[in-house]
Amino acid sequence: MKIIRTSTIPLSLNVLLKGQLKFLSEFYDIVGVSSEGQLLDEVEQREGIKTIEVNMERGISPLKDLTSLYKLYKILKREKPVIVHSITPKAGLLTMLSGKMAGVPIRIHTFTGLIFPTRKGMVQKLLISMDKLLCSAATHIYPEGEGVRKDLIDYKITSKSLKVIGNGNVNGIDLEHFSPGQITEAQKDLLKKELNIEDAHFVFVFVGRLVGDKGINELVKAFSHINKKENSQRQSKLLLVGPLEQELDPLHPDTLREIENNPDIISVGFQKDVRPYFAISDALAFPSYREGFPNVVMQAGAMGLPSIVSDINGCNEIIIEDQNGAIVPVKNSEKLSEAMRKMKLDTDYYQKLKMNARPMIESRYEQSVIWNALLSEYKKLIKEKDYRV
Repeated sequence: MKIIRTSTIPLSLNVLLKGQLKFLSEFYDIVGVSSEGQLLDEVEQREGIKTIEVNMERGISPLKDLTSLYKLYKILKREKPVIVHSITPKAGLLTMLSGKMAGVPIRIHTFTGLIFPTRKGMVQKLLISMDKLLCSAATHIYPEGEGVRKDLIDYKITSKSLKVIGNGNVNGIDLEHFSPGQITEAQKDLLKKELNIEDAHFVFVFVGRLVGDKGINELVKAFSHINKKENSQRQSKLLLVGPLEQELDPLHPDTLREIENNPDIISVGFQKDVRPYFAISDALAFPSYREGFPNVVMQAGAMGLPSIVSDINGCNEIIIEDQNGAIVPVKNSEKLSEAMRKMKLDTDYYQKLKMNARPMIESRYEQSVIWNALLSEYKKLIKEKDYRV
């Protein structure tokens, strides 16, 4: 039986579903569909599945969206999957609509995060309408976490049943891969030397896209504030790991200048392997405005780092205040600065959080649990449709 998994851009299939597609291909004929690019080729090679290119715009683009919708429809008519399962907003809308048009019996969308709660006015109304349309065309809706589920209910996006698989997250975490022991002392020393980081420095790390919605403006402001008050004995560094994306959600000019001119802010761009950067850091700072269920926070925890996160979906499920991290209000650089300062200066507090970081991830988000829960869900849905399993 064939199952098609879709995402707007190949980065989502490549990163968010790493390993999962290969696992599922032991039971089903899995096909990945996303926009063209080297990362889609990488998915095909690593996961051992067939992939098909369909370019999809992340922003609103009616003419291009109609073209993508027609191409998806043609693919689904040709491939005849029993299930089509989408992640990411635009792929979700286009896949659910084309899947319904093509008569795909089981149409699943996983909401990995919601955009509309952070928007206002007509933009919010448009985004809500698009998500309602997506849900009307889907047969099954899976929110990535309890926070996303609550928002879908509160905003009356759908009256369909909403089920969170496992403890949340689309892929769980590979605890063997994300383990402090995977990075040697020699590797850490080399990277520290390369980045001019000394053992005495307290390193805050951010991993993700450098855009406004990830809270980078607030993070840079908060770090600069505590940085100015520091003594030379316990200096801080801010390590930014991720691509600068100025097209859709640009950073403030002041933020860009500070990143460029502050010698204690180190921006290393996109890194294929983020583990060495976690390994040389002391705490994750992740003040995002919106998430579904952020992998970065789980990865940092698995690498033994406590986290400072904003009070949003996913983050406030992974992090428990004063146990494995701190939770601060969204868009509040002052509270973020206070939390960063306490993490750095209160040694007993920091050591308690650090000690709990990995065990609290191990007990809730081990990858095989998520994969097997999803496999069981597929089997149940197929059985309900009277297909021979």
